[in-house]
Amino acid sequence: MEFTVYLAGQIHDNWREELKRKAKDKGLPLNFVGPQENHDQSDSIGEDILGKQPNQLYRDDTASSINNLRTQLLMEKSDLVIALFGDQYRQWNTAMDAGMAIAYQKPLIIIRPESLIHPLKELSNRANVTVETVDQALDAIAYIFR
Repeated sequence: MEFTVYLAGQIHDNWREELKRKAKDKGLPLNFVGPQENHDQSDSIGEDILGKQPNQLYRDDTASSINNLRTQLLMEKSDLVIALFGDQYRQWNTAMDAGMAIAYQKPLIIIRPESLIHPLKELSNRANVTVETVDQALDAIAYIFR
């Protein structure tokens, strides 16, 4: 059995590659999907498809609609969602994706540092599992296969 895992969270560092490598090292049968990780492409996709927009509001709006389509389709096809919240970046997209996972009734693992316990208490309460590290999230998944 193989699971598809949607990796929600910021796209500004290599946490996804670290998680994928560790999952492979553990021999976990997982396939990974997630948001567009090329930030420039994610920001410009609306104009790439629909043409030049009159201002930043419309540029962001067109890109958001296409990125949201991608997220919805990939998340709905996923068996599990992992949402990583970090300290360095604003986490609005991660919170939105975690909320979508809850709304779609997708099993959800939240990874968050201790410093975000209070701000994420409602999301953590709705998630299936909340952990502090990538390794803990993978250990929770590995338990499924035992």
